[in-house]
Amino acid sequence: MVWAPGKPGREVFSGQATLGSMDSLRMIENWPVPTAAAGVVLADGTVAGRHGPTGQRFPLASVTKPLAAYGALVAVEEGAVELDEPAGPEGSTVRHLLAHTSGLAFDEHRTMAAPGTRRLYSNAGFEVLGDHIAKASGIPFAEYVRQAVFEPLGMADTELTGSPAKDSVSTVDDLLRFAAELQAPRLLARQTLDAAATVAFPGVNGVLPGFGHQKPNDWGLGFEIRGRKSPHWTGETSSPRTFGHFGQSGTFLWVDPEAGAACVALTDRAFGEWAAKTWPTFTDAVLADLRTTSA
Repeated sequence: MVWAPGKPGREVFSGQATLGSMDSLRMIENWPVPTAAAGVVLADGTVAGRHGPTGQRFPLASVTKPLAAYGALVAVEEGAVELDEPAGPEGSTVRHLLAHTSGLAFDEHRTMAAPGTRRLYSNAGFEVLGDHIAKASGIPFAEYVRQAVFEPLGMADTELTGSPAKDSVSTVDDLLRFAAELQAPRLLARQTLDAAATVAFPGVNGVLPGFGHQKPNDWGLGFEIRGRKSPHWTGETSSPRTFGHFGQSGTFLWVDPEAGAACVALTDRAFGEWAAKTWPTFTDAVLADLRTTSA
């Protein structure tokens, strides 16, 4: 049977009002990158500010993972798969794959640990996840995500072109729509999103790519969770509940539930020392700007 994503009567995201500009977003003009764009969206869907070519498409690298994870969570709610059904290496489940605890290696379909014992960040795990959902649904995973996530949110400039771990392209404008969904879900039940943004397999240690070994290395279902990690790519004033992802193509998306806002930044320079230095300062400035605006 072919599983068709989409619930009857599901709301279609219709767009966002724009509040205005935020001075903090202008900091991207000083980043050592050829091109950068950024935006902030509030929990009620209002865009607090945009800066740069927010309609330009950028490769997302690992910011693809939250998009793929959201498609997987829709598949769970639709009944195509279950979080605790076997998937991947022996003893692993869909939940393990989403939380990077399946034991699969980073970029190889090779098992390096027992499921649930280590946080091994794994592109291979997301590729196994995509294949598993495609087989269960009868729909190629890229098409499943398009129908289940991109289309209902109006993300017309977003596309998954290959691996569900790293091969999507999108714009700041589209990702602001997704970031609004991550704060006020329409495509998922609130409790499903809350569970995805809560630590899965607490206390598991591992390496956060680009920032070293973290004890613990908190992760939800497809979303990295800030917790008490140090160093980190978000700000010193980011709440521990902050969740999101960054990509090696110089991209990030974070949601800070305590701030009631989310931020997206896309660039065309690979992640490196420049990003590790500028992103936390930028995030702190955005959060300070939000506090001033709401005061």
